[in-house]
Amino acid sequence: MTAATDDRRIDYVEFNVGNIEASKAFYGRAFGWSFTDYGPEYCEFDDGRLKGGFTTLGTPRPGGPLVVLYAHDLEAALSSVEGAGGKIVRPITGFPGGRRFHFSDPNGYELAVWTKS
Repeated sequence: MTAATDDRRIDYVEFNVGNIEASKAFYGRAFGWSFTDYGPEYCEFDDGRLKGGFTTLGTPRPGGPLVVLYAHDLEAALSSVEGAGGKIVRPITGFPGGRRFHFSDPNGYELAVWTKS
């Protein structure tokens, strides 16, 4: 990114997790993310658009800010989350800009997935 496009934008998301391998398995299976390991306590993830990390250096803190992912096919994303072991905590619902659902990952973090249609 250039200075003009990266100013005041989300740059990185980091999750404290109980088990890095389990987190990699969940997000890899549910969303096809790729991973780079940086030792036993840190792993970077890349969803193709945004990078972040999983670390065991802190205690998992479910709650916090809501991270929202985008999907062209919301039903397929929901199925993928369930197939990877995620728990749907709010089913698909409509809102003025589209539709979304919320899920919790194996560490208890709640995330959302939305689509325009």
